[in-house]
Amino acid sequence: MSINKDQVKGRVNEAKGKIKEAAGKLAGNERLEAEGKVQKTIGKVQATFGDVKKDLKDAK
Repeated sequence: MSINKDQVKGRVNEAKGKIKEAAGKLAGNERLEAEGKVQKTIGKVQATFGDVKKDLKDAK
């Protein structure tokens, strides 16, 4: 089982986004919370893209 860079980067961005979102909620900072949500979503999309690339490569 191999992992590609999109999967890794996506999951890292997703984790960073979750942390930012939680920090924003705790601090009452709506902007930081919104940035975290956006980064989390971008990370999910990137990780999913990496998953699809891996599945296509494995299917060959």
